[in-house]
Amino acid sequence: MVNIADAKAKLSEYVDAVARGERVLICNRNKPVAELRAVEQAPAEPRDLSPMRPGQVFLTDAFFEPMSEADLREWYGEPLLPTRVAETPAPYGSSKQRKRRK
Repeated sequence: MVNIADAKAKLSEYVDAVARGERVLICNRNKPVAELRAVEQAPAEPRDLSPMRPGQVFLTDAFFEPMSEADLREWYGEPLLPTRVAETPAPYGSSKQRKRRK
């Protein structure tokens, strides 16, 4: 646990400690507010794609069909969004027009 001022002064030392596997808690007035920890590295080996064989179909035609109302309610929750797509356009050129500055 280190205070913010100490973390600012010795950041490179704490980054080295984190690289060795330690966790550093950064505190503000002795209360933890942040954690400095190592970033998980992406796997270096290629992913196993054996379930995806050529000619094997994962999608059926039902995938492209519209969802039913019950499915939409389950997906989005209650209430459903209104089906109206666009709002009424704003009336331009109303009777109150701005005065131009000279």
